[in-house]
Amino acid sequence: MQAAPVRATAIPSFTTALRAVESLLMSGGQRTARRNAWTSVLEDRRRAKDRVEAQRVLDQSPTLPSLTTRP
Repeated sequence: MQAAPVRATAIPSFTTALRAVESLLMSGGQRTARRNAWTSVLEDRRRAKDRVEAQRVLDQSPTLPSLTTRP
């Protein structure tokens, strides 16, 4: 019984294949704009996650007396 032959070239990942199709269909400027937009989406998600975490910390902290009310 013989072992299966080993491939000399790697099978491209889905991301690599998608970028290859993208390069055929879009001009360079459109690709850059799409990537910039996606980067912005990821950054917005990160900021939203940070806001939720900050709110959670504030909700768990003890309440401080108000500075505007006088005893």
